[in-house]
Amino acid sequence: MFGALIAGLILALAGNVYLWNRSDQIGTQLNTNQNITEKQIARLSEATTTILEQRLQAQNEELKAELKGTHDSANAAVSKARMEAQQQTKALTAKLEEQKTQISEQLAQIHDANEAADSKLTAVSTKVSDVSTDVTAVKADVVSAQAGLQKAGAELARVNGDLGMLSGLIATNSKELAALRERGDRNYYEFALNRSDAGKKVNNIALTLKKTDPKKNRYTMEILSDDKRVEKKDKTINEPVQLMVAGNREPYEIVVNRVNKDQIIGYLSTPKVTTKQ
Repeated sequence: MFGALIAGLILALAGNVYLWNRSDQIGTQLNTNQNITEKQIARLSEATTTILEQRLQAQNEELKAELKGTHDSANAAVSKARMEAQQQTKALTAKLEEQKTQISEQLAQIHDANEAADSKLTAVSTKVSDVSTDVTAVKADVVSAQAGLQKAGAELARVNGDLGMLSGLIATNSKELAALRERGDRNYYEFALNRSDAGKKVNNIALTLKKTDPKKNRYTMEILSDDKRVEKKDKTINEPVQLMVAGNREPYEIVVNRVNKDQIIGYLSTPKVTTKQ
């Protein structure tokens, strides 16, 4: 038993020595593996860093290329715009010079026209001075004529017509008729009617001379108005021959101032205001 115990102790010591050696080998191997792993990690880190730097450099190169292309395009656009602006400026300058030339020519023409107008104005002023003298003389004639018309108007008479209605003012000659027209109360139409003028139109009525008696200053006529025929017999000069015409409240008046052989001379007087039927 003692021998067996000794043998057991020897085996236990041998086992401890083995385990000690084995533990030392495993520690050494672990240190070696750790060193190898650290070296591999270092190599991997360097490789990764290198790859990242290469990629970053490639991206920088691409970005530089894009920026260069954009810069070149922008420079080309600016150059084109500058060239177009220069061309437009040149064209505008040429057009302005042309317009300036045209305006200068027009101003020269206006200057010449003004000088010509001044010359004509001087001539016209001279003529106006001459005409002023003539106007003064004409004014005197007009004043004289107006005085004559006023005198004639004072001599106008108002009598009853052949219809028994109070007539308007009666003119016995051309001067008095002019005075009547000057008053503007009625419309006046002069006429000369021959026996051969059957149905002669005077305004809107038709006159036919039937008979004349120059010695007694009498005449007979036929009047057509509103499709009706009316005979006025043995009328004398300056007698208002009255006729009612549709659309008028006042009568038409025919006044004969002169009776010749187969002819009468006078005028027709009509109201200015008419009424609707």
